[in-house]
Amino acid sequence: MKKVIDILKATEGISDWKINLHRRESCELFYIKGKLDCVRRTDTTNNLVTVYVDSDGCRGDAQFYVYPSTTQADIRRSCAEATKRATLIKNAPYTLPEGEEGEYSVESNFVSYDALALAKDIAAEALKANTVENAAINSLEVFVTRHCESIINSRGINKTQRRYDAMVEAIPTYNGEKESVELYEQYNFSNWDAEALRKEISEKMQEVKSRYEAAPPAEKLGCPVILRSEQLSQLFREMAWDIDYSSVYSRSALHQKGDAIQKAGSGDKISITMLGSIPGSVRSACFDADGLSLGSAEIIKDGIVCAYHGSNRFGQYIGEKPSGALPCIKVEKGSLAPEAFSSAPALEIVSMSGLQVDFYSDYIGGEVRLAYYFDGEKTIPLTGLSIAGKLSEVLAEIALSEKCALSGAYFGPEKALISNMNIF
Repeated sequence: MKKVIDILKATEGISDWKINLHRRESCELFYIKGKLDCVRRTDTTNNLVTVYVDSDGCRGDAQFYVYPSTTQADIRRSCAEATKRATLIKNAPYTLPEGEEGEYSVESNFVSYDALALAKDIAAEALKANTVENAAINSLEVFVTRHCESIINSRGINKTQRRYDAMVEAIPTYNGEKESVELYEQYNFSNWDAEALRKEISEKMQEVKSRYEAAPPAEKLGCPVILRSEQLSQLFREMAWDIDYSSVYSRSALHQKGDAIQKAGSGDKISITMLGSIPGSVRSACFDADGLSLGSAEIIKDGIVCAYHGSNRFGQYIGEKPSGALPCIKVEKGSLAPEAFSSAPALEIVSMSGLQVDFYSDYIGGEVRLAYYFDGEKTIPLTGLSIAGKLSEVLAEIALSEKCALSGAYFGPEKALISNMNIF
C-alpha cells in the first residue's frame, strides 16, 4: 500500500484519495445429511482505491482494485485511467473526513475461540436442534469469519477495525407421505450463544413441517395480523431510509424534521435510533467506509421526525454534521405483553416473499408463504394468501411488544399486532 500511496501522490490531477482494505479469514465446514463432507480455510483481501478529482467547481470520483499480482506499472495506469473517469463525474464539492487514527474492535466473544473449534461447536448444536419427526437437515454449511478492515485517505484518516461473524446455512427438509418440502435458512450472528442457535434451528424445523401441512384458508379471514421481527425490521428500515441525508438532498424524502410519521391513533408511538453497533449484530462497525466514527443518532421520537442521518458526502450537502452510515437500527419496546399475542384470534406471519412498504402510495403488504392462524382454540398453518393495508392507518394503530429481539441489524419489538390489515 505504501507503493500505491506514493503513486497516488505523484499522479497529476488527483485532488484526494482513499484506500479501503478488507481482509477476510474464514473457516468453513460443509455437511451433507449430517456428515462432515469438507473443511475449507480461506484468506482473501480486497484493496479498493478511490481517487477524487476537483474540476470546474465539481468533484468526481472513480475506483479500481489492487491485487497481489498488480504491478507498479498497472497501478500507474489504473490511477491515470481513474483520474480521467473521475473528471466525467460532476458532483457538488465535498470534503473527506480527516485527522483520525486508531485501531478498534467490535465486541464479540468469538475472540475467545479457535475458529475451527467454534465452527464444529456451531455445527453440532445446529444438527442436534432437530426434534421434529420425519424432518432432517439435508445440507448444513457453517462459516466463521474474522474481518480486518482498514481505511487510509489523503486527509490523515488511518483506521483499522477487527470484527467477527458466523453464518449458518441450512436446508431443513420434511419428508411427508406425498412429497418432501425444503426451506432455506440463513442465520447470522457475532456472539456465540448455543441456546439461541438451537432455538432458531428448532423453529425452522417446525416451520418446514408446517409448510408441508399448510393449505390456503377455507374462508376469508377477518382478524388482526401479527408481524414478527423480520418483517418489522423491513418496515422500520423503510422509515429510516425516508429520512436519510441522500433522500432529503434528492427531495425524495416524504417527511421532514418535525413531521409526524404516525397519524393520531391508539397505537404505540414509534421511537427509532440509528447505531454503529448492536451486540450480536454482524452489521456492527466502529467506522464507515469513509472513515467516520460511528455512534448513534435518534431520528424518530414518539412518532415525530427529529433528525436525519447518513453518509459524509450527503450530510455536507444538506448542511448537517455527518452521522456516518449507521448500519444498525434500534426501536423502543412497546406496550403489549407476550400473552397478548395468543389470547385472541390472529394471523401470525411466519415468512413472506418480502414485506412491501411504500410511503408514497400509502401501502404495506405482500405475499405470505407461511402463517399460523390461531382461531381462539387451535393453531392452523396456512399458505397461499396475501395481506395489504394503508400504511398510515397501520402506523397509527400499531401495537408493539414489550419483548425485544435481534434480527440482522435490527433490535426492537419482537412482534407487532395490527388490527387494520386486509387478508385475502
